[in-house]
Amino acid sequence: MLEGFRERKLDVTVALQELGEIAGSLGAKSLKERLDRELVKKLEEDRFHLVVVGEFNHGKSSFVNALLGETVLPTGVTPTTAAIHQLKYAEQPEATVVYQSGKRESLAFEEARKFAVGGGTSVDDVDYLEVGYPAALLKERILLVDTPGVNDLSLQRADITYSYIPRADAVLFLLDAGQILKESERQFLNEKLLKASRDKIVFVITKWDILNEDEKKEALAYARTQLANLVKEPVVFPISAEMALQGDGLAQSGMPELLAHLTDFLAEERGRILLDNALGEGVNVGNLLAKGVDARRRAMAMKSDELERRIKVLEDDLKGTAGTIEQRRMKIREEISGIKVGAQKDLEKFVDDTIRQLPNVIESAKQDDLRKFLPSFLEDTFRQWAEAESGEIALKLEALAEKTIALIKEDAHEATKRVGEALGHDVKKLDIQIDTFRYDAGIAAVLVLGLGMMFVNVMVGGLLTIAAPIMALVLRDRMDAEYKKRAIEQAPEVIKQAATQVGPKIDEMIEDFAKKLDAWVVTAGEELYREILEVLNAAREARAKADHDEAKAKTEVDEQETRLEAAKKRVADLRTTLWSPKDKLRIDASVTPEPPPATA
Repeated sequence: MLEGFRERKLDVTVALQELGEIAGSLGAKSLKERLDRELVKKLEEDRFHLVVVGEFNHGKSSFVNALLGETVLPTGVTPTTAAIHQLKYAEQPEATVVYQSGKRESLAFEEARKFAVGGGTSVDDVDYLEVGYPAALLKERILLVDTPGVNDLSLQRADITYSYIPRADAVLFLLDAGQILKESERQFLNEKLLKASRDKIVFVITKWDILNEDEKKEALAYARTQLANLVKEPVVFPISAEMALQGDGLAQSGMPELLAHLTDFLAEERGRILLDNALGEGVNVGNLLAKGVDARRRAMAMKSDELERRIKVLEDDLKGTAGTIEQRRMKIREEISGIKVGAQKDLEKFVDDTIRQLPNVIESAKQDDLRKFLPSFLEDTFRQWAEAESGEIALKLEALAEKTIALIKEDAHEATKRVGEALGHDVKKLDIQIDTFRYDAGIAAVLVLGLGMMFVNVMVGGLLTIAAPIMALVLRDRMDAEYKKRAIEQAPEVIKQAATQVGPKIDEMIEDFAKKLDAWVVTAGEELYREILEVLNAAREARAKADHDEAKAKTEVDEQETRLEAAKKRVADLRTTLWSPKDKLRIDASVTPEPPPATA
């Protein structure tokens, strides 16, 4: 399916490994280790994430089985027993239960099937079920996430809405041919899905075989028209999972067309970005290594005693950088403290404003609707505040991170400027750029937690996980004439109780970000010091070789430079052709299924 992408990824991996070998030969061991660890290994281990979302009874399990080419998951799973399934490739069927505590428990594959449908086991404390299976689709390094079907998508687990979906490379949103685009689905798309995932949604109409030809035309036209009100150019595929699982019905099931589209989308859209990021880092590494070669040439032009004297002064100077690093860390702690205080004040204001509005909201509602209406109203009100507040916090943390990065860059430039002065001004300036290597793809890649929309999703998901169950407890007693009165009394207490739980969680997530940023500052300082020492040691080595045999030493540097220039050109060429219209990352068109008639 993704042969072309795999070939190009191999080309990129080989090019980066060559840069790593050159870094090693130049004595830049730290750079080589980071290149291997942060680029090559990530490229080799990276997977495409494909998430399947749909309401209960939309034939989701049958559809996933059709994607895999055989019956892997049991059907008939109910919303109360379902767990998230993460399906990955394995030579033999296997399964592992991953609990919310992080504990992992291996299961026999057949036991996993029983687990999925309940099997007497509670899924309340289960994070997800990891399933390994030798399916062709999964062998393409695709991680397929099957989310539990629910009666109403607004009841979807918070971690699905705010974690799995935003991190997905593609989202397969299932619609039932018998009732296309229910109001609950429309609401979920508008409020939760389109905001962060608009460009990666594929709409799949399941149970297509229940319609006759006239009904199919009408249903497809209706789906496209309605979805066009939500998405500019909706991609729609009608599928019959039952036909796909029958050998002779596969060609007419719609599944080959869907798989062809997914292949194209994952390779051409997501795959190019993945490879381009890696090649962009490769360009930075190549430029950095070129300056290392330049430093060697400068060292060879000096007398040994003069070079050693300058290096000794520089080493003593660098030992005084610990105080500067501690200043940076202190600044982070001060600003984080201010962000926490601001967030808690915002939470208190939200609680006060909501409690003040509740009596009017409750009085204006019909008493018969209140039991169903009030918990969802409280949760929606809290979610809207949490999204807005998380966005503000994310902007503040991003500003802090960017300011910290700028200061560390300044420190690095000052340090490397002194290296350049120590080795002489007659050749082009040396600039180690330790921070650039790690941050060109954005600080989110290093801090894991992420910024912007990703941070908002993580924080909102975490807060809703705590608050939603508390909100649901309001007004569970009997309906009577005093119901509204009790609602006015109870609802504020529920809001206060939720805020009591949520406040510490906000602090915890901000603190988690701060710890990661602080750890990076320390690591960056250590790496800067270590990499400068490696440059200086390489300069010593070059000078020593020149003392022994100057002609041979110059020849060696010339050869290193030639090899490096070839490697840099290879990386640059790969990056250029990656975006060429002629460059296809998927299989040749001659063996590709016909374009799907149902796409936009």
